Amino acid sequence: VQLQASGGGLVQAGDSLRLSCAASGHSFSNYAMGWFRQVPGKERESVAAISRTGIITYYTPSVKGRFTISRDNAKNTMYLQIMSMKPEDAAVYYCAASRYGASAPYYTGAYDYWGQGTQVTVSS
Repeated sequence: VQLQASGGGLVQAGDSLRLSCAASGHSFSNYAMGWFRQVPGKERESVAAISRTGIITYYTPSVKGRFTISRDNAKNTMYLQIMSMKPEDAAVYYCAASRYGASAPYYTGAYDYWGQGTQVTVSS
């Protein structure tokens, strides 16, 4: 599975943004998918995850209520809708695919494939 994240850019605090992750290859619908983010000097952290059917989702506590993860298996694409952007949301956002499709894993070790990342910058 090859993953391509897009949709990042420069936004103002309070704005909304939608990130996309397009998958190519096969069996996208078999994989759980996740969004992670990383800032320089810090470890990559889980933001949200979604099971292969979309029924199960996970959000890290700091983004609950502002981030929404979704997927469209017919389009081989996953999304992350971000509302009310905060300066601390600035990071490189990565999408990833996990063989553990029945769940929504939040740890990096569960993921087998990674996209290249898209930069999100937030001005206050």
